[in-house]
Amino acid sequence: SYDPVVQFFEEAAHDPDVTHIKIIQYRVGKKSRIMDALMAAVGNGKRVSAFVEVKARFDEEANLGWGEVLSAAGVRVFYSWPGLKVHSKMAVVRKVRNGKPLLLTYFSTGNFNESTAEIYSDIGIFTVDKRLTAEASRIFTLLETKRLPTRDFKHLLVGQFNLRSALEEMIDFEISEAEAGREASIILKLNNLQDEEMINRLYLASSAGVKIKLIVRGICCIIPGARKIGENIEGISIVDRYLEHMRIFVFHAAGEQKMYMSSADWMTRNLSHRIESSVPIYDESIKGVIMDILELQLNDNVKARILNKGFLNTYRTTESDIPVQSQIETYYYFKRLNERYLKEIRLKKKKIK
Repeated sequence: SYDPVVQFFEEAAHDPDVTHIKIIQYRVGKKSRIMDALMAAVGNGKRVSAFVEVKARFDEEANLGWGEVLSAAGVRVFYSWPGLKVHSKMAVVRKVRNGKPLLLTYFSTGNFNESTAEIYSDIGIFTVDKRLTAEASRIFTLLETKRLPTRDFKHLLVGQFNLRSALEEMIDFEISEAEAGREASIILKLNNLQDEEMINRLYLASSAGVKIKLIVRGICCIIPGARKIGENIEGISIVDRYLEHMRIFVFHAAGEQKMYMSSADWMTRNLSHRIESSVPIYDESIKGVIMDILELQLNDNVKARILNKGFLNTYRTTESDIPVQSQIETYYYFKRLNERYLKEIRLKKKKIK
């Protein structure tokens, strides 16, 4: 359900302790409770700002329309820069708790669109981690003032700043680990993989012995299994009822595992010509959940197709007699997780009584 995201904005709009709400609008549905909540927040005396990307392909008119509606309601609306798209998916809410300001941030791999949320497969994360909320706030300052940050981003990977260079450094580290005879691996889940520089780096990593697993739904310009350069690369594509839309990067990092969720595909336009945000996952329990999702997808033997040099896109089969359709299994995975969570809540309530 997308309701928790919608409720986040609706509750913020009516919370007397909330002072500011900021959001990036890339694609929004014709009807939107989130946009309604932003306008309600202004009526409740909160400062609300929305960055509207007017170059979102096929949604230019709709976004301009929403910009006008929001502006008329008192929302401070900022529009995109010439020649540069803002593709990041995030929002920041500022509230005062016990006399001190607290930033609550929502990061996502998908847009704030209740309609597409019903058919897209994305993930989002709510956090009050100051390492992340502070840098998210700096991105909004950049978008609103168009002044470059005076400090480097240390946690978020941000397009136009450290996104490409940080990814290159993490790939290079895996290469050095493999060359030293140590375990090295990369897992990438993407919509599209097209950037030539990144592809060549992945080929170098494969040649060095780095184990690379790819889940790429759309455009894939790398050749998994290619003789000499791609023999350590495996690739699949999953096309099922829901549009696979989330981007996840996982690096072994000498056993320390670095994981990011991202708005960015590995395309030249995303890595070099857009404002994107890739968010490090620091919470170990959330890391575990995301790895469980990836494992289900990597073991899919119903809807996964093999990406290889034959370009045949044949369905992937395994030795298992048990069919694994990752989207269905993910549903049941979260159902079990939710049931376990509710059980723990009930037990805690009994202990309190």
